[in-house]
Amino acid sequence: MRRITHVRLPNPKNNGEGNFWWVLLDDQDIVLSVNPMNDGSALVGENWRGDWLSPMGIDLQINGGFGLAFPELTFEDLPTLYDLLDQLWLDGVEAICPTFVSCGVSELRTALDVLREARNHHCTSRCKLLGAHLEGPFLAKDRNGAHAPEFLCQPSLNALNERIGGIEDEIALVTLAPELVGSLEVIKRLNSVGVVVCLGHSSADNEAASIAFVHGVSMLTHALNAMPGLQHRSPGPVGEAIKNGQIAIGLIADGVHVHPDIVVLLQRLASNQLVLVSDAISPYGMKDGLYKWDKRSIFSDRGSCRLENGTLAGSTVPLLKACKNLARWTGNSSSAIWSATIAPRRVLYKEQSFDDYFLGKSLKQLLRWKMTSQQDELSWQRAD
Repeated sequence: MRRITHVRLPNPKNNGEGNFWWVLLDDQDIVLSVNPMNDGSALVGENWRGDWLSPMGIDLQINGGFGLAFPELTFEDLPTLYDLLDQLWLDGVEAICPTFVSCGVSELRTALDVLREARNHHCTSRCKLLGAHLEGPFLAKDRNGAHAPEFLCQPSLNALNERIGGIEDEIALVTLAPELVGSLEVIKRLNSVGVVVCLGHSSADNEAASIAFVHGVSMLTHALNAMPGLQHRSPGPVGEAIKNGQIAIGLIADGVHVHPDIVVLLQRLASNQLVLVSDAISPYGMKDGLYKWDKRSIFSDRGSCRLENGTLAGSTVPLLKACKNLARWTGNSSSAIWSATIAPRRVLYKEQSFDDYFLGKSLKQLLRWKMTSQQDELSWQRAD
């Protein structure tokens, strides 16, 4: 056995100054315990000098990569899908919820079949496929963003069953507009089978958002995008989520979807609620340029993707790059690491405790974060 000392753990409320931990490892570098260090403690072991230890990232909203769009998956795409998952592991992402923008029912069911096959061939050092995130089709038509309008529909149990009937356990999240007629019935059904329901692509004001939260909506999808903004006379869903204090706030920290100064404001108001997502789409991992996306085209340029009409369609910024952005903008590395690694786990695994994120894990499955001395910027590497 061995010990590492003077370790920081992610904390949404502060930067961890003076809060050191020591970690006991077995001979295979499996974490046996994580323990607070007393002030002035001088334990024998490998001194990390205040570096952070965290789980790998989990991305709750990623739409594709390496030229693949998840709603368009076929079995011929499996080799490329495996390559993408291998790259995501190298990018520090342990698991993803493959995200589906609004699409046809048959295309959705086929793509879910492909993901099922891919899960059956999971291997070590490859990003895991968690349950899917259905971003639609129960969205507000005036907030559709890059979603093709022809695939949107009114929420109903029949429409829901048509899409995920019999495979509910393969769905992790559903994004919908809770102000639409029929949505509350759908929310109740999704909650009953353990699906996390998110507010997104919605025209809900703060009152409608409050009703949705009471009825089981527990997250905002890409906050401040495709929803009313945070205004001084109209707080909207973001203001209501902050007031509630228990609603996860999905955030794309690419510097385009939300201005960095607004990101700083959100972090200061609701640091324990922020959940970083990449919102990466098919050009992820590829060079900038023009790419096919369903029947349309998207242009990827310096981390952002837009339709030909200029509509913002997603990002190509890796999740942990977004984490570094958040740390740089806010000056709070600990909170940023929390938002990319711990916060998404709290959305999916409400029954887990903080210790569960570390105990029994190999250092190969964990990340070590430090501030670079020359650039004063957050960096990460494998903890082993």
